[in-house]
Amino acid sequence: MVFKTVSVPPVLLNQEPSVHPSCHRETLTCPPCPLGTNCTYYAYCLMSNHFHLLIREREEPVGDTIKRIASSYVYYYNRKYGRDGHLFKERFKSEPVNDMAYFTTLLSYIHQNPVKAGIVEHVKDYEYSSWSEYDGSVDSVFQICNTQTVLNRIPFTELEAWVNEPLPEDVYCLDIEGSSRRRPSDDQIWKLIIEKTGVTNNSAFQQLDNNTKQQVFLELKDCGASLRQLERLTGIGKGVIHRIWNSGKL
Repeated sequence: MVFKTVSVPPVLLNQEPSVHPSCHRETLTCPPCPLGTNCTYYAYCLMSNHFHLLIREREEPVGDTIKRIASSYVYYYNRKYGRDGHLFKERFKSEPVNDMAYFTTLLSYIHQNPVKAGIVEHVKDYEYSSWSEYDGSVDSVFQICNTQTVLNRIPFTELEAWVNEPLPEDVYCLDIEGSSRRRPSDDQIWKLIIEKTGVTNNSAFQQLDNNTKQQVFLELKDCGASLRQLERLTGIGKGVIHRIWNSGKL
């Protein structure tokens, strides 16, 4: 998920010499819900005007989690700087993660935000993300992410390689940034699928041979279609489509 601030000077990272990066993590774990019961955090990245979270909903609905985080931080920030009013822009954006392939894509995307923005050269150099919890540079007492669950599935060396491998320029999780090209409509996408394959619904599309699906997805990528749009229309997971876009193979 992602949450953006209103158009004011950078607000999430007030980098004062006395503020340790762990203090910013308190924004994510504020009362009343104790860590481990409200939700499970897997990754986060605090940028100057927005933040990204990869979380698992547990006892608390995800909307309540974000409301709790946002209201706590707004109260802190407004009191500290003598202002009032809203701090965050619109509603947060979120989407479910249905497979491990897309999970690892999101891990990379979230941690690469500061690199893509030109703030740091390497993922490990950014203080305000959860990568320092994965590489062990943050004391365990300050950790909020369930890194062990991820590392039990993916060895650290393999995860580190994935996170540091630049994602293609056209990968936009949640379609937040968006491409400068105009995206094709659903009807335009189905028109191309029908022209190339003859199938007219997602069930039939899923039964096509892998080579045919690969070629269609690659052409739709060139047309400007998004991962989210293609998953919705074809029923094929974003992680699978992303793998095709990266390697050309299903």
